[in-house]
Amino acid sequence: MVKRRSKNLFPSRRPDFGLPDPFKTYMKVNCPRTLFSIVTLSLATLLNGCAKKEAAPAARPPAEVSFIAVASERVDHTTELPGRINPMREAQVRARATGILLKRLFDEGSNVKEGQVLFEIDPVPLQASLSSAKASLAKAEAALKESKARVARYEELVKINAISKQVYDEAVATLGQNEADVLATKAALQTASLNLGYAQVTAPISGRIGKALVTEGALVSATEATQLAVIRQMDPVYFDFTQSSTEVLRLKRALQSGSLQSAGPGQAKVTLILEDQTTYAHPGKLLFSDIAVDPTTGMITLRAEVPNPENILMPGMFARAQIVEGVNTNAITIPQRTIARGAAGASTVLVVNDQDKVELRNIEIERTVGTSVIISKGLKAGERIIVEGSQKAPPGSTVKPIPFAAPAPANSAVQASAK
Repeated sequence: MVKRRSKNLFPSRRPDFGLPDPFKTYMKVNCPRTLFSIVTLSLATLLNGCAKKEAAPAARPPAEVSFIAVASERVDHTTELPGRINPMREAQVRARATGILLKRLFDEGSNVKEGQVLFEIDPVPLQASLSSAKASLAKAEAALKESKARVARYEELVKINAISKQVYDEAVATLGQNEADVLATKAALQTASLNLGYAQVTAPISGRIGKALVTEGALVSATEATQLAVIRQMDPVYFDFTQSSTEVLRLKRALQSGSLQSAGPGQAKVTLILEDQTTYAHPGKLLFSDIAVDPTTGMITLRAEVPNPENILMPGMFARAQIVEGVNTNAITIPQRTIARGAAGASTVLVVNDQDKVELRNIEIERTVGTSVIISKGLKAGERIIVEGSQKAPPGSTVKPIPFAAPAPANSAVQASAK
């Protein structure tokens, strides 16, 4: 009878299940084989589970975004139109007498007064013409005196038939011719006197005179009306610009209704923005008089009157006129940088609600004012809109909102570093 060897259920080599060496030594000494295997398997499972829990990634914190709170403010509704400066009055100084120009009696580019002597033309020939006219007048007056005496004598003689009627009539006709000669010579004398006065060329208006267009020694002519200089009245000045006839009608109705800010009865206030983007200190007034519609373009040339006490505005200068059409005391304004364009061109912003979750909000823009826009629909005062960090905050996500701090101006930073 062959004895079967019993199968060793507990082999001498114990499984280690990947346990650390201290655990293996402790289990070999203190635990039976079966219990050792069970405990070893349980510890391995437990350790593997702990390792898996430690390897699991931690939850990501909410993204930080900066926001601004929507607020209502007073906003002026303005229309901005380009145009150019023109003098209120412009006079061309021209020669009214013929002769050689002797002197220039003003500084180019200076202010002159009405009646101030600007040029002097050689008066000698003109004085000679005046003397000749005086002599002609004296001769005509002498002939007239003789004719009057002859007619007085003939009048008595014709009554007694001492002379014929024909002789008397001829004497009366000669008297009439001599009277006409006196009148003609008086007119010639007056003309010669005026020409002598024109030898001194005076300023027709007050204003700023430009450069002299002729020099001393030049021959100027009254018949050709030689231009000598130009004087422009610089205070106040006109600002001329164009606007569509439809818009002009709307401005007139707004002025009549009182919604247009007025600078006086029937006048609207105008502020100029100069070429260097600065605001001109003196506001003007809009004039609606003397306008006509260009039939080819449908545009109207408007004119504003602007004070110019410092002579900053010069003819031909380009500027933009801001006309205040009305005032909105509760306008909702937000920065342009916060607006995105959605599908079909819709304007959207990202809003952080009370649960710090991001919402996509459609808005309607009324108009642009500088770097901001006026919102007519879609936002209300007190709501928070995202300024920075929108890439990390898709709609529906939870965020950590932080108030937006505008960067300090560059010049302030330079001053601070210099200190």
